[in-house]
Amino acid sequence: MREQNSLFSKYDWSKVQDSQKQQMIAEIARMDGNRLLNTSTDDLCDYFAEKYSINVPTLYENRIIADQKETQIDVSGDRYRAISDLSRPYHIPGTEIEITVPFDGEADVFDFSINPFANPPIADIRGNSLILKFQGTDLKPDQVRAQIDKTLSRINKDLNILRRDAKEFYEQLRNIARQAIESRKEKLLSNQNLVASLGFALRERKDATKTYVSPEVRRKIRPILPPASNVPYKPEPILSNDDYEHIINVIQNMAQVMERSPSAFTSIDEEALRSHFLVQLNGHYEGQATAETFNYEGKTDILVRVEGKNIFIAECKYWNGPKKLTETIDQLLGYSSWRDTKVAIIIFNRRKNFSKVLEVIPATIESHSCCKRSLGQISESSYRYIFSNRDDPNREMVLSVLAFDVPGLT
Repeated sequence: MREQNSLFSKYDWSKVQDSQKQQMIAEIARMDGNRLLNTSTDDLCDYFAEKYSINVPTLYENRIIADQKETQIDVSGDRYRAISDLSRPYHIPGTEIEITVPFDGEADVFDFSINPFANPPIADIRGNSLILKFQGTDLKPDQVRAQIDKTLSRINKDLNILRRDAKEFYEQLRNIARQAIESRKEKLLSNQNLVASLGFALRERKDATKTYVSPEVRRKIRPILPPASNVPYKPEPILSNDDYEHIINVIQNMAQVMERSPSAFTSIDEEALRSHFLVQLNGHYEGQATAETFNYEGKTDILVRVEGKNIFIAECKYWNGPKKLTETIDQLLGYSSWRDTKVAIIIFNRRKNFSKVLEVIPATIESHSCCKRSLGQISESSYRYIFSNRDDPNREMVLSVLAFDVPGLT
């Protein structure tokens, strides 16, 4: 128990944030290279931001407990005391009211100072409870209640400021973590490529760290580091973001042709749809796009391969409800056995209320168990998400869902 603590007056809040940032950067720099490369950057950002964030307490005022006891009140110096007695302590019987206010969050936050010139409130901290004490020889209920409300209002004011700052601090941590992680990954890959280019077999370090255990931290329960493969990281070919955007643009342009000239595609089926897109993609990518190619657990509509690796796949579907969309996502996840795959689902709507379809698509995608987060809309009827591979959460794919309204198709 911390006795008679002056709240919000011990540590400078800005220096606490700086310390957390530096500790996080140092931990990223110490992390085993293979462990780092084998773990999703976004998952690592979430992990480190959560680990080094500040959990500002929330007071549960609806669970306050009050107690009282007799105590001795020091009245030294009171005007009715004789001058000759002023040098000695003098106590008389009185009452002490103890108010217990439960809270969650980190008790250390009550030490963080945001205004060193403010008159701090006084309280004890006992476990996860704030203890307010009020003493007097003739206490009145309304006066004590007014003091309690005033003290709690003052404490909540500072907590609200810290809570707002802590939210911004969390985003800062994610950004700093991303920069540190990406920079170190780039350096590690550069070193690997340098050694590989020498033309000799690479030696596997016998002392390489196979697992990572996050250190025990006293102040709060910490998140678990995302799981990763223990095998040495091996770089794989991936589709660049620029090429992915270009492929999506080619698909969108072709789909817009279908939207503007629906009569030309009156009796078209999914196989014929795929052929139209393949013609366009092969024109841009030297015939690397193929149809009906078997891969992993099944066959895909549109597939781009580089050095024997599948780096782009897409499915063309007519809209047939949310269940069919979920099945299509499962189908893509079945094909996706590699790292950093970029995929797309092309949906054509015919004879349906397109506005209703657009309302259903995001909710259906985000409810999927492998959906990690939304990357936002890329157009009025196109959406982008990050999905995890169903067998390995560190293998992620970027999924773009492009919906088009083609009236008149039968």
